[in-house]
Amino acid sequence: MLNIKLIEGEYDINSWLDAVRGLEDEPEKGRRCSVCFDKRFEVTIKKAYELKERSFTSTLLMSPKKSLKQLKKSGDELGERYNIKFIVPDYRKSSGTQEQNILAKRDKLYRQDYCGCIYGLTKQREEQKKLADELFSPISNQIQPSSIDEKVALYKKRLEYEDRGIDYKIVKNRFLNWRLKFGYLKVKKRVVPSHILPYSTLKRDYSRGKIDYSINNIYYMNRDDIKFISLDFYNYLSNRNYHKMEDLIFNPPTFNQELVIRQKLIKNNYDLSLILIVKEIPTNTIEIVCQSYIYGDMREELIEV
Repeated sequence: MLNIKLIEGEYDINSWLDAVRGLEDEPEKGRRCSVCFDKRFEVTIKKAYELKERSFTSTLLMSPKKSLKQLKKSGDELGERYNIKFIVPDYRKSSGTQEQNILAKRDKLYRQDYCGCIYGLTKQREEQKKLADELFSPISNQIQPSSIDEKVALYKKRLEYEDRGIDYKIVKNRFLNWRLKFGYLKVKKRVVPSHILPYSTLKRDYSRGKIDYSINNIYYMNRDDIKFISLDFYNYLSNRNYHKMEDLIFNPPTFNQELVIRQKLIKNNYDLSLILIVKEIPTNTIEIVCQSYIYGDMREELIEV
């Protein structure tokens, strides 16, 4: 938009992890931040020196979570070594943070709400009582709501709209999100391949019991409102043709398509019962572990106008 050339540095995660080793539990604005600033600023100032620039700065100065004093110390020390001035404007004073948000929203810019540090993110999400779902993806590679993958797809679509001159809005909506962290099914103490539908939960992460009865191809366990359906019935509901459970586990339909399947099985939109898909309905004693999370979240939607 401003006709400024973007030079993208190397994403050197392994070197960064080595540099901050032992500082994982440091608080925001602690020693880990100082090490990180020194490391990233040195890459920046070397490029500035190569380009014969007389000054450099950092977008981290905009963040209300970072220490201006800490940033200035790191930038000034490197600046003196290379004879390049570190520019330290205070973008936060006089309602500057609010102004940034207004401008970013006006120009439809993506604004990440953490600096990029996985340790800082984990602590921040813990304080917010939210799941740090930016740090993991399902083994199925199914794109989850409000995930990094979904955001990347949305902003790629935004670029396509801009290239084609299509007017659009990015609208944020609050919703109830779900993530499956861990789960398995055991029959007679042996793990059996299974697939868990979205918004499945267990009160205590563990249950044990047997199938009690069935109604309309849905099999009900005698504890915790757990329900089973066969792979054949799943194929019927989804209009798919999976032959093995592994095919479904590693190549499921989209998240929204699976929500439609769930709604066909249970008419109550607020139901959070655990629903499992298996090749054959078990007749012996069943053990189930399901660690899943339900939490309030924000989701962006691109709307053509």
